Amino acid sequence: MESPRRAAAETHIIALPFPAQGHINPMLQFSKRLVSKGLKVTLVTFIDNELTKAKHGSVVVESISNNSEENFKISTMEDYWRNFSSLVRQKLSEIVEKQGESCCPISCLVYDSIMPWALDMARELGVAAASFFTQSCAVSAIYYHVYKGRLNIPTDVDLVSLEGMPPLESCDLPSSACGLEKNCPAMISLMSDQFSNVGEVDWILINTFNELEEEVMNWMASQCPLKLIGPLIPSKYLSKRLELDDSEYGLSLFKPRTNSFMQWLDSKEASSVVYVAFGSLASLEEKQMEDIASGLKLSNYNFLWVVRESEENKLPKNLMNETSEKGLIITWCPQPEVLAHKSVGCFMTHCGWNSTLEALSLGVPMVAMPYWSDQTTNAKFVADVWRVGVRVKVNEEGIVTKEEIEMCIREVMEGESSSILRRNSEKWKMLAQEAVAEGGSSDKNVERFVAEVTCNITA
Repeated sequence: MESPRRAAAETHIIALPFPAQGHINPMLQFSKRLVSKGLKVTLVTFIDNELTKAKHGSVVVESISNNSEENFKISTMEDYWRNFSSLVRQKLSEIVEKQGESCCPISCLVYDSIMPWALDMARELGVAAASFFTQSCAVSAIYYHVYKGRLNIPTDVDLVSLEGMPPLESCDLPSSACGLEKNCPAMISLMSDQFSNVGEVDWILINTFNELEEEVMNWMASQCPLKLIGPLIPSKYLSKRLELDDSEYGLSLFKPRTNSFMQWLDSKEASSVVYVAFGSLASLEEKQMEDIASGLKLSNYNFLWVVRESEENKLPKNLMNETSEKGLIITWCPQPEVLAHKSVGCFMTHCGWNSTLEALSLGVPMVAMPYWSDQTTNAKFVADVWRVGVRVKVNEEGIVTKEEIEMCIREVMEGESSSILRRNSEKWKMLAQEAVAEGGSSDKNVERFVAEVTCNITA
């Protein structure tokens, strides 16, 4: 009889993330966990630079960029997806065919859930398929209701009641659900279509953990079978069960100019730094950048602010001269390493799901400043459900004022609720670590997936 470890070693997974930072990183971390369980994994990326060509543990990274960015400069989202899916279909077939000639052919395709058409490709190629959700269970449930026609979008009601969740105001729903995005109908269709074929897929995987979203998870599980496998952040900060150097995600759309920020952080007192980062996609108005800068100055706390090179021209001209003793502005950093640093006492974030999970898993209280997409829902849970942060209020012009930013920073760092926020953050940090530790809820789900996909191949 073949041993489970040997059977696993002959199981080859191909991981297909959507080409955006918040989608690539958790897929890479999941790939590393599968490799640690004995599987072979090839991760397909549309980024072609020295970071993707580097070795990422035992995960094989294969780029199929083919100048795809030029191909995707299309006027409509529909045209983008048509071209994108055509490229994926062509390149994926080539990869599967090439691997089929080797001693370890592809057994299963793990694809990003916003690409439900990848299931058809998996079936055409004769491999099993898993849909991988990079957003929270709560956000997934909202779009599931939309797909089923139980929630009309955009909604015109003040309060929405959904199974497994607290009452949600319209501002707590994903921004597309509120009609706040330019391509609202296309975005709603894109996100709700994740569920168009979940009844046919072999596995549904979600980057969250049972204890964090227990109520909504139980309701979702009654609708379709789920495996919660998160939080998918580098092992060094959670279970420490993977490679010793697994301290950052590995694939990045950006490169750091320098790592001097670590020496800067080392020079600061414990919990004295406000870390500000808004992800790889957000583009703020110049007025909003000015108010953030002013709010940071008014708070009088040390701050480390990540501003992409493309956004640097929006910064106030004299900012660095005026804050040289208190502030440092950089273009990129390994976020988990910064959040884990003892000097960081507060994280100002748009509340993308990856960043939210990182802060929860590393025990850092947040100032939630949602911008678009699922960030509004994540911010609701950060402030009112998990109680690990405060959420900013916007004015009539849609701007978060410098006074509001100062007030929120002070509330998290020194206000009446600061001790509660820190206590709750520590609680979720402990529960996140337990979930991915050996025998934890997420670890068991990864083990079950490995066993099932291996059994599926050897049957």
